[in-house]
Amino acid sequence: MFTSETRLTVRYAETDQMGIVHHSNYPIWFEAGRTDFIKKVGMQYSKIEEEGFLLPLVELECNFKGAARYEDEIVVKTSLKEITYTRVKFYYEVFVGESTKPITTGSTVHAWTNSLLKPVNIKKHAPHIYDLLKAAIE
Repeated sequence: MFTSETRLTVRYAETDQMGIVHHSNYPIWFEAGRTDFIKKVGMQYSKIEEEGFLLPLVELECNFKGAARYEDEIVVKTSLKEITYTRVKFYYEVFVGESTKPITTGSTVHAWTNSLLKPVNIKKHAPHIYDLLKAAIE
């Protein structure tokens, strides 16, 4: 199974009054990891959209186990957990620096749709996209 690593630095605007990263930033970091993952397996996310396919979010899970602070380097490790003809599920782990213990874990589920947000069978309509992502799980 392929895992992508995306490195980011915590910006001041991402912290709260307690000096730690606000919880609302993690889904944004998940998106950065997901976009990077798709690029690293061989296709830019924008190319998928140019072909007329979207991946709207249908489920988000986020579990907090620790904290990051201003100017910490974070690493978002992203992997593809499941893929079907109509959905994909990504899994994320967020680490501070080179730590081996994640501060946050989570997942997102996305549905394959056309530009009108109608569900599509990606294997039928764009087998090259399905096969590219399927190979990342194996």
